[in-house]
Amino acid sequence: MESAEIRRRWLSFFEERGHAVVPSASLIADDPTLLLVNAGMVPFKPYFLGETKPPAPRATSVQKCVRTPDIEEVGKTTRHGTFFQMCGNFSFGDYFKEGAIKYAWELLTSSVADGGYGLEPEKLWITVYLDDDEAETIWRDVIGVPAERIQRLGKKDNFWSMGVPGPCGPCSEINYDRGPEFGVEGGPAVNDERYVEIWNLVFMQYERGAGDGKEDFPILGDLPSKNIDTGLGLERLAMILQGVQNMYETDTLRVVMDKATELTGVQYGAAQNTDVSMRVVADHIRTSVMLIGDGVTPGNEGRGYVLRRIMRRAIRNMRLMGATGPVVQDLVDVVINTMGQQYPELVTDRKRIETVALAEEAAFLKAVKGGTNILDTAVTETKAAGGTVLSGDKAFLLHDTWGFPIDLTLEMAAEQGLSVDEPGFRRLMQEQRDRAKADAKAKKTGHADMSAYREIADSAGGTEFTGYATNQGESTIVGLLVNGVSAPAASEGDDVEVVLDRTPFYAEGGGQLADQGRIKLDSGAVIVVRDVQQPVPGVSVHKGSVQVGEVTVGASAYAAIDVNRRRAIARAHSATHLTHQALRDALGPTAAQAGSENSPGRFRFDFGSPNAVPGTVLTDVEQKINDVLSRELDVTAEIMSIDEAKKQGAIAEFGEKYGERVRVVTIGDFSKELCGGTHVGNTAQLGLVKLLGESSIGSGVRRVEALVGVDAYNFLAKEHTVVAQLQELVKGRPEELPEKIASMLGKLKDAEKEIEKFRAEKVLQAAAGLAENAQDIRGVALVVGTVPDGTGADDLRKLVLDVRGRIQGDRPAVVALFTTANDRPLTVIATNEAARERGLKAGDLVRTAAKTLGGGGGGKPDVAQGGGQNPAAIPDAIAAVERLVVETV
Repeated sequence: MESAEIRRRWLSFFEERGHAVVPSASLIADDPTLLLVNAGMVPFKPYFLGETKPPAPRATSVQKCVRTPDIEEVGKTTRHGTFFQMCGNFSFGDYFKEGAIKYAWELLTSSVADGGYGLEPEKLWITVYLDDDEAETIWRDVIGVPAERIQRLGKKDNFWSMGVPGPCGPCSEINYDRGPEFGVEGGPAVNDERYVEIWNLVFMQYERGAGDGKEDFPILGDLPSKNIDTGLGLERLAMILQGVQNMYETDTLRVVMDKATELTGVQYGAAQNTDVSMRVVADHIRTSVMLIGDGVTPGNEGRGYVLRRIMRRAIRNMRLMGATGPVVQDLVDVVINTMGQQYPELVTDRKRIETVALAEEAAFLKAVKGGTNILDTAVTETKAAGGTVLSGDKAFLLHDTWGFPIDLTLEMAAEQGLSVDEPGFRRLMQEQRDRAKADAKAKKTGHADMSAYREIADSAGGTEFTGYATNQGESTIVGLLVNGVSAPAASEGDDVEVVLDRTPFYAEGGGQLADQGRIKLDSGAVIVVRDVQQPVPGVSVHKGSVQVGEVTVGASAYAAIDVNRRRAIARAHSATHLTHQALRDALGPTAAQAGSENSPGRFRFDFGSPNAVPGTVLTDVEQKINDVLSRELDVTAEIMSIDEAKKQGAIAEFGEKYGERVRVVTIGDFSKELCGGTHVGNTAQLGLVKLLGESSIGSGVRRVEALVGVDAYNFLAKEHTVVAQLQELVKGRPEELPEKIASMLGKLKDAEKEIEKFRAEKVLQAAAGLAENAQDIRGVALVVGTVPDGTGADDLRKLVLDVRGRIQGDRPAVVALFTTANDRPLTVIATNEAARERGLKAGDLVRTAAKTLGGGGGGKPDVAQGGGQNPAAIPDAIAAVERLVVETV
């Protein structure tokens, strides 16, 4: 049975039994605590935590998941993988243990002809929690599983919680006996390789307290409503139903390995090392396609780094198997063709996915070439110093500058006999991540614990947003936090976070900055609002300070936004939609939105493109946008079902989470997008849009920045002034300026070349004199000294090599010259073959000199270059070189 059929049967079975079919959520987690969706229940987490009311009492889904803690183990065994699909059925206060157990048994053991999976009942073993007598009784007396095939396990194996205070409960797992060829008998308690877990039933019935690990936490009591959360691993069931030994031999992964064989000539099963590479390629390419499909783009942070890391690991392993050219196109196509049966959007987005993947492959192959040279130099320096460990800062440099995943650095260093200071690398990486996360977290949640927001949501409900229809209105203060802690009142001067029952203030989201304004109380108190966020879905938190009076919970208030700011942001947001559509018209559907920020009078828009957008295309896009403004198109918003929005061709942002009902913003006959932001009523209200330019912000992602309305006019006015000034300077008309300025720059460049040529000749004239005045150090000719400041590195190198060539015969020679360029000391040192035979190597001498100068350097034994921070230390560096020559010979 193919994986697509397993998925279809699952959803059909539960839909027929009253479950709402929920499409897989994006892999981009709508949860600040998660980088990627890593479990089937993640999209349902708000329902289990009581943050949001579930849309139905029963639900089912097949959720895409990615887990990455053990990327390095992928390929080494057949059990580790990064992408998997979790089939789940969920009950929110509806059926409980008996219902969940009956459904699981029916689906697994019903015949294929009757819509089931056709597993032999006698091969299924059951585990239950130690004291869950109820579950064991159901399995034994209601289902009829023999007592000897039911085993009790402890908290570590058969008790579930989210790892934090909240819902928890015992589990019951269904395991399949694969037979004696997979190990000894005795059930899952003895051998989990033979008795493989396929379905886990979680009975959420308790509330847990704080504690560490999987076992050390108290049970506080029963939940008011008992819930069901189950998960069946689709890949594991496919392994059993397809009669293969591991998940890599199932239909959706085997085809990738077959394509890798076609590209490299390496057969799976031929050797352990190539089998590992095959599995890495199959798993990582599939995961990459699924991540790109959900809008992730390669980068150096967060989920972008996860994608970059696994893509580059896959490409690296293809090269280890002998691939010499690009391979990603063929591998990606195989995954799309296979997984597209389950996720048709992959086929629809094929062009975009391929564009992103191919751009990353090209970037990596370029990085390998440049980074390998850096790594080779670092390895040489480490070995020369007698070390066996590559420093963490070198590994971090390779990652940060060249995009080398740490496992690639580990592999390549190991090939040259070195280990890597991984803890040092991890520390530097963590410091970088902590800096970025601290800024983002402080903006989103301020200083408050998330539980404080949830308490307000539980007691007062969500915040009604009235800002589409009005800029001001009456409301009531239902929550108040001071310094992150709930408080009944706040006084003048306090920084506060205020929750209203209804508000015209737009909370930052969808790329649109938050509104600002004031909240006035009947008592005369005034709160100045600087920012609005939604740390908990549906609850708008107004962040600001008490300007006058005292603020209390329950007080009546009048909320009013800064109308001018809102209008300026609305103009920017509408302009963003126009820019998005115009770019798609010019570049095709691959120019999909990858992010945006709409602020007063200006916006930035990120989109997918493997190459820079030509200036002529950008000009055409700008012209098209402004043509639309002149057409005075109405801008309208309508609420509709997500299916209806898709039928109408509305564009959705990748990675954004949408509910069943969505808001669609339409601009005449030009643009239609899913959007929750605020907009103008007519395109004429934008006035003018000026694109400032575009640039790269990551592999396959470009950014356009633009001005709107008065800001755009002011920019053009300044440009006009600059053009007028240039006209006066060069005595020409505006259309003549480019030619005249180009001519002036050409003459200036020619003059600079003449000056440089004269300077080089002057420097080289000194070569003969320097060679004649060489010191004799025990038979070694040593030329050491300084040359005029401002001598460039190339000229200094030419002079050093010229002097070395002037020293006659087979006499050992060392030439070490120093200069100061751009306020920094620079040195080039060269040795001839006779000197190297006596142990004098240029690289060793340069490192000694550069260390004295407060810097570093390196190169080959015959010629090397270095520099530093302290020009005043040049005399000391000269002395250090002289001492080393004396000591060596």
